[in-house]
Formats: sequence, C-alpha cells, structure tokens
Amino acid sequence: MCGIVSAAPENLVTVKVDGVEVAVPAGTNVLEAVRAAGGNISFFCYHPGLSVVAVCRQCLVEIKGQPKLIPACQAIVAPGMEVTNSGPRVDQARQQMLEFTLLNHPVDCPICDKAGECTLQKQYMEFDSERSRTDVYKIRKPKAVDVGPHVVLDAERCILCTRCIRVCDEVAEKHELEVSWRGDHATLTTAPGRLLENPYSLCTVDVCPVGALTAKDFRFRMRAWELYATPSVCNGCATGCSVEVHHRDGRIYRMVPRYSEVNRWWMCDEGRFTYKPVHENRVTAPRISGSAASWDDALGTVARRLEECRPEVGFVLSAGATNEDNFAAARIALDYLSAKLYVAGRAPGEGDRQLRHIDKNPNTRGATLCGRGQARPAAALREDIAAGHVRALYVLGDDLDLGDAASGLELLVVQATRESALTSRAHVVLPAAAWAEVDGTITNATGLVQRLRGAVASPGQALPHVEILARLARACGLALDLGTAREVFAEMKERHGEFGAAEFGQSAPPLLLRFAGSRG
Repeated sequence: MCGIVSAAPENLVTVKVDGVEVAVPAGTNVLEAVRAAGGNISFFCYHPGLSVVAVCRQCLVEIKGQPKLIPACQAIVAPGMEVTNSGPRVDQARQQMLEFTLLNHPVDCPICDKAGECTLQKQYMEFDSERSRTDVYKIRKPKAVDVGPHVVLDAERCILCTRCIRVCDEVAEKHELEVSWRGDHATLTTAPGRLLENPYSLCTVDVCPVGALTAKDFRFRMRAWELYATPSVCNGCATGCSVEVHHRDGRIYRMVPRYSEVNRWWMCDEGRFTYKPVHENRVTAPRISGSAASWDDALGTVARRLEECRPEVGFVLSAGATNEDNFAAARIALDYLSAKLYVAGRAPGEGDRQLRHIDKNPNTRGATLCGRGQARPAAALREDIAAGHVRALYVLGDDLDLGDAASGLELLVVQATRESALTSRAHVVLPAAAWAEVDGTITNATGLVQRLRGAVASPGQALPHVEILARLARACGLALDLGTAREVFAEMKERHGEFGAAEFGQSAPPLLLRFAGSRG
C-alpha cells in the first residue's frame, strides 16, 4: 500500500504510515497522523481536547529505529518518520492490552447504558475477538455509586483511562475525581470531601469510553442505537453550543455536544437539560378568552382587534425565537401596523469563563438586530402600558413578565410554546412550536449565525412562529408574503447587512445512531 495523501507545504511534516505518505502540521502526535492517513488505530485514554497521559497503552505503534513499541498519542511526528500501525507485532500488542483491560471488566454489556456506543466493545471486535482465558475470580469494585447530582459511577467497568479526571481538572477546572489504591485494586472515586458537581460534570459521561460513568437523566431510558441524532444548537444561553439532539418517536431523550469552534467537545449540564421544557406544559390549541377556538377564528379576532387599537399597538420580539421569527414579526409591526417594538427574554443567570453565558437567551443579539434599532426592553413596555401608549400587545414567546401591567391592556395576544402566567392573562393564545421543532437560525453573543434544525414534531395544533405570523399577515390583509424559514432568511439577508455573510445551511436528515459509529 503506497501513495501520496497530501502535499507538504513548509509548515507541514511528511511522515510515512504503513507505506502511505501523509503531511501533517508540525507538532502533531503520531496517533493523529495515523488517522490522517486513514489508518484504524485503537485507543482509550487519548482525547484530542485533553492532555496526553499515555496510560492505556492501547495505541502502541512501531516506529522505525525505535527498539520498543511507542504510544502513538505521546510521540510527535518528525520528518521522514516511518510508522507501522498494522503489522504482526503491533496487532499482537494491542490484542494483549485488550485482554489485560478486560481481565477484571464485568462484561455486563446487556445491562450497560453504554452498550452500542462503547469504545471497549468496538476495539474488542476490531482488534481481539478472542474468548476470555480468565479462570480466576474478577476483582470486585463499587457499583451504582452516586457521585454527584447528575452522574452514577460503576467502578467495576472503569478501565482507569483518567479522561474524566482530566475533564474535571482541565475543562471545569475543579478537581473532583481521582484514582485511589494501586494495582488491580485501583478505583475511580471522588476526591476527599468532594462530589462530582461542577457545571460540566456530564462531560465526564461523554468522554468515558465504557459504561463506568452514566447520566442519571438517561440511565436505563433508551438503548443508544435506537436513537436518532439531529444536529442543532443549544437553547440554554447566548454561547450557542453546537449539539446533537437524540430523539425517537417524537420524544427527546438527551442532548450531547457536537464539535464546533464555539464549544469544541464540551457543553454545560444546564444546557443539556433545555430539552425538557419541550415536552412539558405545552400549549396545543388556539384559545380565545380561555376557550378553545379554530385558527381562523383566533387569527380573525386578533386581526380585527389590532385594527381597532391602532396606533397604540405593541409587538414583543423574543430573544428565544429564531431570527426568521423575529424578522417576520418586526416587518408586520414596523412596516404595516406602525407598532411600537420591544424585546423580551429570560432573566440573566450565572456565567463562567468556559461556556456558560450570563445571558440565558440563545438569540438576544439576533432579535435586537431584527428590531432595526427600534426594539426597546421590557421595562419600557410596562411604562408605555401604564401611560396608555400601548392598548394592544402581541407577544412572541412566553418569557415576558408583565405582572399586573397586563390588566391595563385591551388586547393581549401571545404566541406561546408553554403555559405561563402570561398565557393565563392573555385574551388570545396561539400555540407555537418549540425551538427543537423548527428550522431556522439564531445569532450568538459573538454574532455567529447558526442553524437550528427541527428534531421532533410539534404537539397538537402548534405551528412555527413564522408560520403563525404568515397567517396573521393574511388575516390582516397585508401585502406581505412570508414563505418558509429559508425564504424569510433570504429576505432578511437582503434587508439587514449584519446577516450578509451568514448562510442558512443544508438540511440534515436524522441519523440513526446504530449507523453513526461510536461516540466514545
């Protein structure tokens, strides 16, 4: 096997892997060079986002001129280096290391949550596949240990790769896990007086190559290979972490990080649970004065009452809705109804220097841009209602807190995803799809425009915000043709220079995880 994979500019180093020349950046380790050459290399402790420790000895390779096999993760490429990644000596070493790793492993795959995405399963099938020769009792270690609010530890399954320890130390910057004892009694445990409770604790579950660390929220709920994965963006704050939404039969079971320049391999625990409100306390049908109504009756009532209240009409954009939703609402409000414009969202929360942003809304910047500089904060809205400048209010989302100020309105219309104090006071409630049910874009705190993709269907009669607004425009007799989210995005790019370089992106059909490879 020979050939040239890529040319070698001055800043690259050319090495040969199993006869294949590959050019990689200077400073790259041999493991990544092997992968760049298309080689299949086994490893457990190595992770590209963590420091290198070379404790599992599963990535041993033969380097010409070296008398012993070398851990590929620890060796750095050098010009002219020749690496053997697949050969009798290397294959036997990996097989022996796998046998050693499995010596005390319980092999309880049928009841393990990691089954189907377990790196140990994958490596065993690819590099060993031999029957066990163990004829003594295996070392017993603690099982189902509650190590923190979100994570359970089964120390028997742990292969001591130390990835989780490094996540705590290097990502969360809190030393909460460590290895106690020595030899075959070495056990993963919490540090003295500590719990695994940092804001990134579930990242330890992501990086665990076996089923030692499992998430309480997902534990025993669904087999991983039965889930579908849809790429999207976290709804939890203004950072906008790239995620995969894992779902099946219309229900979301978990959210996990997806690599991007925004969040790399990580995401916070808080963001992982933003899928839960998607299935809780939903508004599923239009209502007029608390009674169920058809879409035509509800929108007809809204159109008539808005006209009666002009020009004292207010529109509230949502920092939780997409750019397309807010753009459509702003067009109706400013270009056709001459309405006053406001922006509302969730209250600020706790942030940190890693990924958590104090702005707990995913699209504050996008909503503000769509408001064309005319959208004022919710505090100004309460003042305008008290002064009688706003008699009718149309609200996107259910994050606005009006309190007693709502009693001063002649008309309150809410496009709501969930029931809230606001919907209980509304004269008309219109059921809206949640963020995980729509296609669209959001703009994070740095101005990066990213694509949301619908993972599950909306319940009942709920519709995307932009579609409800299109129906409202028709009910009001406006000469405004709002199409799909993609079409609205194209118009938004033409009208707003801030979105000029952004792209709506391609569709991404859900991928069944059994065909997606291991996440370990």
